[in-house]
Amino acid sequence: MASEDCNTKKQKMSNSSGRLSITSSSNNTIATPSPSIVHREMGFYCFDVLYRQLNQLDPPKTPNFSNEPFPIFVTWMIGKDMRLRGCIGTFNALQLHSGLHEYAATSAFKDSRFNPITREELPRLHVSVSILLHFEDGSDYLDWEIGLHGILIEFYNEKGNKRTATYLPSVPVEQGWDQIQTIDSLLHKGGYRGSVTPDLRRSLKLKRYQCEKITVSYQDYITHWNNKRC
Repeated sequence: MASEDCNTKKQKMSNSSGRLSITSSSNNTIATPSPSIVHREMGFYCFDVLYRQLNQLDPPKTPNFSNEPFPIFVTWMIGKDMRLRGCIGTFNALQLHSGLHEYAATSAFKDSRFNPITREELPRLHVSVSILLHFEDGSDYLDWEIGLHGILIEFYNEKGNKRTATYLPSVPVEQGWDQIQTIDSLLHKGGYRGSVTPDLRRSLKLKRYQCEKITVSYQDYITHWNNKRC
């Protein structure tokens, strides 16, 4: 299982933020340039949400980072080998304050692949915040670059039902997959049970995107709050 083989709680695309706007020229989709939006404080905020819920404390105060709307994923990992402990995100553009609060908790407690995170696990946790940007329609299933793009595919399963599935940009790199291996894995992740054929790959719709990501540990979080008290 890939460390960011994330479930998607919602699949509807939204471009309410200007940073997600795209333009088309000569049939090529061009993403609007944008400055970096992700910050370590977002990871600290996710830890604050988790710590307070596990200890039945009041919710954290409103954070100081940007509250613009973006699609987001929150990934929890545990141990020195950074094993996946929970990951859920959304392709809806949510305001970052409420979105990170929601998905920090959802990915920690409601990822169906894992038991809810416990207080005893806190000191061994890391959290990654991924903000998704620059959505573009791919011309075919190979129209994306490993390590640069995350991909969202739409296809029909054996019963004729429409299905979707996504991998964040780091997944094929971590797994050592090429493009076809990534696509085939993603089809199976999305629920396709039969043999993957060239015709099936050609029939799917692909949307690629880029990702800004930060990762912080629980120890980083504790150091951050100790420094704030000084």
